[in-house]
Amino acid sequence: MYRLLYGYAYSITYRYTNDDQEANALVNDSFLKLFRSIGVFKNDNSTDVFNSFKGWFRKIILNTCIDHYRSNKKLKTGLIIDNVSSFVDTHENGEEKLRYKEIINTVKQLSTAYRTVFNLHVVEGFSHEEIAGLLGISVGTSKSNLSKAKEHLRTLLQDKMNYIIS
Repeated sequence: MYRLLYGYAYSITYRYTNDDQEANALVNDSFLKLFRSIGVFKNDNSTDVFNSFKGWFRKIILNTCIDHYRSNKKLKTGLIIDNVSSFVDTHENGEEKLRYKEIINTVKQLSTAYRTVFNLHVVEGFSHEEIAGLLGISVGTSKSNLSKAKEHLRTLLQDKMNYIIS
């Protein structure tokens, strides 16, 4: 099971840290939690038990990352989106993958607060209310950070495009 789901877990944890060792520690913590609570897993009457299990494990991974973020909030420099291979559609052509990598690398340049909210809202699909509860911030702060993150990304991407065209 570890070999089968390691890459999946790593791709999620690495988005929350820029350090390989820390990402691996989060993967190991997630698997430890998975193995301790595997008896709790219930298939949601899905015919695809593996994907149902994978979704349940994803929740464990995300909670592990969020707990880690909260416990190290003052020490860390941020949550990061990376490991493009976990998000890239295998049917995309090379040019689309290159554009996606550019965007992901640009997201890495955002501040801690902006990357965190951007990652949780845009990538993970959490609402601002959920983000506020998870990170211990107000809903207004979550919305503001997302807005500022998008504006900063827009500026960074425009600068990159102007550099490429010049």
